[in-house]
Amino acid sequence: MADFKKADLLDMYYDMVLIRRFEERCAQLYQEGKIGGFLHLYIGQEATGVGAVRAIRKEDHIFTAYRDHGIAIARGLDINALMAEMLGKVTGVSKGKGGSMHLASREHNFWGGYAIVGGHLPLAAGVALRARYMEEDFGVLCLMGDGATNIGYFHESLDLSAVWDLPVVWLVENNQYGMGTAVKRASGVEEIVKKAQAYGMKEGPRCDGMDVIATYEAVKEAMEYARKNGPVLMEALTYRFVGHSMGDPERYRTKDEVRQYSEEDPIGKFGAYIKSKKKGTDAELAELDQKAAEAIEAAVQFAEESPDPTFESLFEDVYVD
Repeated sequence: MADFKKADLLDMYYDMVLIRRFEERCAQLYQEGKIGGFLHLYIGQEATGVGAVRAIRKEDHIFTAYRDHGIAIARGLDINALMAEMLGKVTGVSKGKGGSMHLASREHNFWGGYAIVGGHLPLAAGVALRARYMEEDFGVLCLMGDGATNIGYFHESLDLSAVWDLPVVWLVENNQYGMGTAVKRASGVEEIVKKAQAYGMKEGPRCDGMDVIATYEAVKEAMEYARKNGPVLMEALTYRFVGHSMGDPERYRTKDEVRQYSEEDPIGKFGAYIKSKKKGTDAELAELDQKAAEAIEAAVQFAEESPDPTFESLFEDVYVD
């Protein structure tokens, strides 16, 4: 097991709390009509995102689906610009043109959210191909939901990544449901990592996605393998505490099930772990909780005070200069 310094543990805790507070505030803003379109929250899955992103290097590239806010925050994108994007403002990371599902940052090698299920997988394979073709030293981390593993993009992308030995880690965030359908009702293989066998690629672990350290260690090992040997398919078992999106009536699961998983809140568990390993951290954790809350409120103020895009902005960024 990795031996983390106290500062590293506190950094991970802060990222997880910041994601949770960001998502909670976004839910409020959506209900107030200040965030438009669809909104998919990451509440409950924070340990997977923070652990996975921390396990890779800055020069590595990240792709993810539409549940992307948490991954963007873990990668270090500016919280003010992220919130501004949620509200469709010109100061947003995508100049207010992408919104919740389309976050990206070239500076962070974060190629963000994609609204089409699995639509980002071929792009991840393409960037990984560059690494091999140009003999560049970086890997690709591609996150997806369990529902994406049953569509054509998944099979095509994994197949070519195996043919060309691409340095990509395919990380399935298995939160038990593809929208409102349980994995066991939609997939012939409940252990999604077993699908790696069809392409002769390394079958990665099924790690505890509710444990940030377990996820970190699993992804780190997978990426080190992928850089040298080729693709890995791995799975993080996690759970979202809220609906698939803000309009989800959640008729497919019981309140008792949600409550049972909520009792294993990854943030609470990690906070308790830190207290057990690093004595006297109670006050520091409380300060981080407060710091995260203040950072989110400052981000909301920044976003609300930022200007809206103009009519002319519709014709900007259409072509690459």
